[in-house]
Amino acid sequence: MSITKIISRSMLYLVLISGATIAVIPFFWMVSTSFMTLGETINRVYLPKVPQIQNYIEAWQQARFEKYFMNSVVITGVTLIGLLITSILAAYAFAKIKFFGREFIFGLLLATMMIPESVTLIPNFLMVKGAIFPMPGPAAWRGSWLNQLPSLTVPFMANAFSIFLLRQFFIKIPEEYWDAARLDGAGHFRYLLQIVLPMSTAPVMTVVIFSFISSWNAFLWPLLVTTTDRWRPLMVGLYSFVSEAGPETHLLMAGAVITLIPVLVLYFLTQKQFTEGIAATGIKG
Repeated sequence: MSITKIISRSMLYLVLISGATIAVIPFFWMVSTSFMTLGETINRVYLPKVPQIQNYIEAWQQARFEKYFMNSVVITGVTLIGLLITSILAAYAFAKIKFFGREFIFGLLLATMMIPESVTLIPNFLMVKGAIFPMPGPAAWRGSWLNQLPSLTVPFMANAFSIFLLRQFFIKIPEEYWDAARLDGAGHFRYLLQIVLPMSTAPVMTVVIFSFISSWNAFLWPLLVTTTDRWRPLMVGLYSFVSEAGPETHLLMAGAVITLIPVLVLYFLTQKQFTEGIAATGIKG
């Protein structure tokens, strides 16, 4: 191997190691701080003298994490189910069904990805509040979804990025499969369920991972549409460790580690499908 290649490869490894180190440092600091005492966090030490395992027990009990955890599970589960239904059906329509204005509508859908999330907060809030038109539901809601499960799930059951990601994969499935399915008497719905979806495990799992992380880590929207603990998720529960006297950093970091565990478990269980989904989509327009 020539000296030039050795130098170039060494530089590449140096850049990769530097990037990995920068990415790992915040995670290391979070885990290390979760085992410290409050005094050690104030003194900004790097490692605890004696690991404080009880920080996790205290964080779980003090912030009522069992309630917030179940709320997050329900909110994320309902959101994922709704998102998968809308994204799969919409992506299939844009990829396999020819209708008037398809490309124009798809272009408008992609344009919504350029709108900052902060811009949509007020319109979405006014809608779930019932200020624009009364929201459907039991009479006890009085036309408003505030402090109710639908306000935390329905606004996120459609996602332009998920539709785009799935559409990019669906459009690459050869038309010969559709022709064979039609000869067998299948319609679009049966073709989607029996042929398209079994071939699309990787991109579907990619959508699941992205959507799970987004829903699980939601903070600003749940804080905006809830005023009680009834449906508040984990991320809002972490806010209980911040008081007028200052944040209880050791408990806050312990709570952050607890909220991170489900995301890490999901990623490691679906890492292969996630990598394949990213590699297989976005190639053909």
